[in-house]
Amino acid sequence: MAKVIGVGGDHAGYHYKEKIKAHLESKGYEVKDFGPFTADSTDYPDFVHPLSTSVENGECSFGILVCGTGNGVAITANKHQGIRAALCWDRDLAALSRQHNNANVLCLAERFIGYELAESMVDIFLNTEFEGGRHQRRVDKISC
Repeated sequence: MAKVIGVGGDHAGYHYKEKIKAHLESKGYEVKDFGPFTADSTDYPDFVHPLSTSVENGECSFGILVCGTGNGVAITANKHQGIRAALCWDRDLAALSRQHNNANVLCLAERFIGYELAESMVDIFLNTEFEGGRHQRRVDKISC
């Protein structure tokens, strides 16, 4: 069974979200789109909280969130105890967020990174395994 990937964000991340959604589907992933569904101004928490809940409860294996800076969606997602959302702006960070932090939500900044970089970070994030070991002990201490 294919992994289910949740996507979401806000109006400033709408265009990348749509392209990432199509990219993931072309790779055989099932995608659950939490919105927004237009580029009209909207409030990112309305989409981030449902996506985060779906990752916490196992409905989605991972989440990809996109807004203008990536900060708003990352801050909001990380309010959830079971979420480890990583704001990434290069390939190494995307890989390390999985390897060392077992991140389960990737946050991207549409206004500050090119689309090709964003797409490559999505692929790296989804295909990089958590290393466990000494990192597991640290990850176990994240939740309050």
